[in-house]
Amino acid sequence: MLKSTNSPFPSKPKFSVWFFRSLTSFLSPKQNEAHLSLSHQHKQNYKKYFLFSFLNENPTNQRVSKQVHSHLITTASFSHSVRLFNAVLRCYAVSENPKDAIFLYQQIQSFYLYFKFDSFSYAFLIKACASLKDLALGKQFHGVEIKMGFESHLYVQTVLVNMYVESGGLVECKKVFDEMPEKNSVTWNVMITGLAKQGYVEFARFLFEKMPDRNIVSWSGMIDGYTRMNQHREALGLFRRMVADDGVDPSEITFLAILPAVWNIGDVKICRLIHGYGEKRGFLVSDIRVMNSLIDTYAKCGCMGSALRFFDEISTDTKNLVSWTSLISGFAMHGMGKEAVESFERMEQEGWKPNRVTFVSVLNACSHGFLVEEGLKFFKKMVNEYQILPDIKHYGCLVDMLGRTGRLEEAEKIALEIPSEISNEVVWRILLGACSFYGDVEMGERVTEKIMEMERGYGGDYVLMSNILVGAGRFADAQRLRRLMDERNAIKVAGSSLT
Repeated sequence: MLKSTNSPFPSKPKFSVWFFRSLTSFLSPKQNEAHLSLSHQHKQNYKKYFLFSFLNENPTNQRVSKQVHSHLITTASFSHSVRLFNAVLRCYAVSENPKDAIFLYQQIQSFYLYFKFDSFSYAFLIKACASLKDLALGKQFHGVEIKMGFESHLYVQTVLVNMYVESGGLVECKKVFDEMPEKNSVTWNVMITGLAKQGYVEFARFLFEKMPDRNIVSWSGMIDGYTRMNQHREALGLFRRMVADDGVDPSEITFLAILPAVWNIGDVKICRLIHGYGEKRGFLVSDIRVMNSLIDTYAKCGCMGSALRFFDEISTDTKNLVSWTSLISGFAMHGMGKEAVESFERMEQEGWKPNRVTFVSVLNACSHGFLVEEGLKFFKKMVNEYQILPDIKHYGCLVDMLGRTGRLEEAEKIALEIPSEISNEVVWRILLGACSFYGDVEMGERVTEKIMEMERGYGGDYVLMSNILVGAGRFADAQRLRRLMDERNAIKVAGSSLT
């Protein structure tokens, strides 16, 4: 028996005037007149057809789904149409609250004892379990669908494999996959990409090599899996094999999967090769996501000149806010504060409204470029002009910017003004680093005390403050702090060497 779910609907739902207006708005006056003249049965069929179409046209609109749901319950329409039930169920399964799909199933079970669910019903319910990552509930539906005779149904079993992979049921997922009498390319891709996404890249690669007919989804899933697991050279090797040996044309998704591997390796030559290949394939004129990722990749490979040239080649109509933010972030990464500020101002002149990510990028650029007054101006503009509430990243950039230029008192004042609900030890550690650089012992002690109120287990805080005390000739205090670190078993990060 499935565990009950609290109803997200009122006890006596009523279909709103808004919905009936929506329904009639789709019909012309003549259609409305014809609609009224139809027999009762024809009118019922027409209404069901309209409701089904309405749901299909608004699959992510929760208001539509719940209005249709309430109407069908109050008019007992569900009892005669599994197709309508499945349409509502599908909308819930892909929504932000998949629990509504489970509630609907339980509601129908209670109201209509002889209602016959079909394979699509169980597929959508299992999909809802996958979205919820609820392994226990998914197992219950697995048992139900077996009792209903769908254990050999290709579509249901494929969704079941996906649910187990998404929910972390590796053993169960392998068992279902192995026992399937028939598998298609979708089944193989669900298994391979799911395992790769969850970090089981070796197992995914084993199945990938056994797959009868690999396609672009399989290749992209494996490349993405290697990139996620920081196995970037393996990802590049697979990309080369796909293009050169198997002659498979990459998709936009493949480019988005491989470019992070390129910038993690940091080889600008590889970046240029993929750039050239992308231009030949036409991806750099059809997908702004790939263009933005390429700007970011050039910047992270250390070649801001190429990033800027490519950015300027993108037409004004094609660029979006992410394009501008990627460019500004790239300048910030390389300490090119002046160029970042100029790009931000140019962006505003072209009519783009920055978001909180754009402001993090430009504030970071001001910090690394020692442009304090410009940074303070941008922070005020963000709050006053664009009405964006600062988060911890914005405050962190501000504290870092002031700390780098020795304006420690202002930095401390900013840190103290951070709302308690978002404040963390990272901002105070930034300030402690500045205290160490400028040898401010008194502020260092205050800052260390603040850090200890939040976290006492990180050894780096003790070591840094101890070094500040040693620099001031307070050896006894430094030794006492070291002993305190040992007593608290604070974690010390092991040293490393590049050689």
